[in-house]
Amino acid sequence: MNKFNSTDHPHKRLNPLTNDWVLVSPHRSKRPWQGQVEKAVAAERPQYDPTCYLCAGNERVGGHRNPDYKGTFVFTNDFSALLTDTPDGGVDEGSLFQAKSESGICKVICFSEDHSLTIPEMEVKDIRKVVDVWGEQFAELSQKEQINYVQIFENKGAIMGCSNPHPHGQIWSSSSVPVEPAKESETQKAYFEKHGTTLLGDYLNAELAKEERLVVQNEHFVALVPYWAVWPFETMIISRRPVQNVLELTDEEKDGLADIYKQLTVKYDNLFETSFAYSAGLHQAPTDGKDYPEWHLHMHFYPPLLRSATVKKFMVGYEMLATPQRDITAEQAAQRLRDLSDVHYKKANQ
Repeated sequence: MNKFNSTDHPHKRLNPLTNDWVLVSPHRSKRPWQGQVEKAVAAERPQYDPTCYLCAGNERVGGHRNPDYKGTFVFTNDFSALLTDTPDGGVDEGSLFQAKSESGICKVICFSEDHSLTIPEMEVKDIRKVVDVWGEQFAELSQKEQINYVQIFENKGAIMGCSNPHPHGQIWSSSSVPVEPAKESETQKAYFEKHGTTLLGDYLNAELAKEERLVVQNEHFVALVPYWAVWPFETMIISRRPVQNVLELTDEEKDGLADIYKQLTVKYDNLFETSFAYSAGLHQAPTDGKDYPEWHLHMHFYPPLLRSATVKKFMVGYEMLATPQRDITAEQAAQRLRDLSDVHYKKANQ
């Protein structure tokens, strides 16, 4: 009888951060990136778009006008999913019908006044300004009594629901801890209480020893494909030093976060020579005033592209009804990303 081999045989992998499983079927498509690679033909965007509601000086819906900003610009979302004045209350009709009011604050962060840019095309010094804004907003929002979690994220690309190509991200802060961070709180606490070290600290050390799922790294951060990755080229950035949130980062570590953010997204763009779509976000400790020594700052990247600029992974059928599934292994994805050039394909082709 053949001996089990994770590069050849179907198997499940556990995500220790959520206690969820993913089905891996490497025998279905061991090298999905070989063969024809389609390139998306995208029109070059101008540095300023008079019809863009995020560009400097332009009017937004509702009559608000953006200042003539340079660099970053933050404002409260004109179409916030959470509101500060939501009254307390809900529905409690036994275990089958329950609802609770949820309040919060939603903000938009413009990364640059230059409409044509994306994170991988920005200079590290300018990305550092984005990291600084993350810290400033986290500090401001976490001091508000009704805010117990601050979710910083970026949707890039129309296929990820991004309604405007201007470089920007969002912050949704809420009165309760959302589902995914709540799962991670439980698992990290249980691990810390058992081992006295952070789950992601030990995981990172193990990955650094193995090296097979690493993508890029610097002195302060490591980007890798998680062992339990669901999306084809899913990655995670982990701080080498365990910190609970962005406020605990030193100046050098903030530089490191900006640097690896660019390094990783350049790899993404180079994969299929297209502006690579993804949803990405920081996971940090809750902001309810308690200490969370088990929490370890990290950033998730969930990109949908699978074989080319136009072929994406869909979560359908078995994945919606049973368990998430992937064909390409985490190790193969990491190798593919790692082998790409560090120079953005646009610059390389100039």
